[in-house]
Amino acid sequence: MDGTNRNRLTKEGIRIHPAEDFDGMMTAGALAARILDDIADHVEPGRTTGELDELITGWVEDAGATSATIGYKGYQHASCISLNHVVCHGIPGDKKLKDGDILNIDVTVIVDGWYGDTSRMYVAGKLPRKAERLIEVTHDALMRGIEMVRPGRTFGDIGHAIQSYVEAERMSVVRDFCGHGLGRVFHAPPNVLHYGRPGTGPVLEEGMFFTIEPMVNLGRPETKVLSDDWTAVTRDKSLSAQFEHSIGVTADGAAIFTLSPTGRFHPTRA
Repeated sequence: MDGTNRNRLTKEGIRIHPAEDFDGMMTAGALAARILDDIADHVEPGRTTGELDELITGWVEDAGATSATIGYKGYQHASCISLNHVVCHGIPGDKKLKDGDILNIDVTVIVDGWYGDTSRMYVAGKLPRKAERLIEVTHDALMRGIEMVRPGRTFGDIGHAIQSYVEAERMSVVRDFCGHGLGRVFHAPPNVLHYGRPGTGPVLEEGMFFTIEPMVNLGRPETKVLSDDWTAVTRDKSLSAQFEHSIGVTADGAAIFTLSPTGRFHPTRA
């Protein structure tokens, strides 16, 4: 990366990071991914979502890191745990997992000022077939979005790749929430939409950092936020799934900062 790309902002306010910033993001992303690997063995019927969050909180502290979500806009947990028809921002609590439940666990840590943000799906007990297919499509939609990442392409290319694949599978992409830029801040430009038209939106440049995190519903895409001002659910109560990676744009593609160290990003694929 040449000197003209060091620590500047695009006209859309998107920060262009120098090559040395990738190391900090890799370290933060690796911790977040390792925590999500470790929690997998504790997702089982009878366990409460609050117990899972307590484990995650302890692991963040043991690593000498900071949870980005504890205290964020009043939120008081180290994870968001979104169960079945909860789209995102589910609050951990006393609810016990039942056999066949699916859940997304979302963790963001801060390591030496860098933010590592990732989420993935888990299954308590036996995975129902319709939920299995939803998880497969959501995971593969994320990966198709990441495949679009390289300098010269646009954020619309990413959104279109995700939307066209999901809708061909007769599912829907949530419009109310999106990915975001990050780095030494939790949320920054750009908004990364998971739908769109090819060739639209800001042009990708080497050194951009952002998340891609599609939320996919078995039913319609509409959501609503509950009275706690956090929990977003599907309006039609259909199942929802989400996968999230933090990535950086490289000279010829994408560096994924939040790869699972043990290959457990997908709950049923080794």
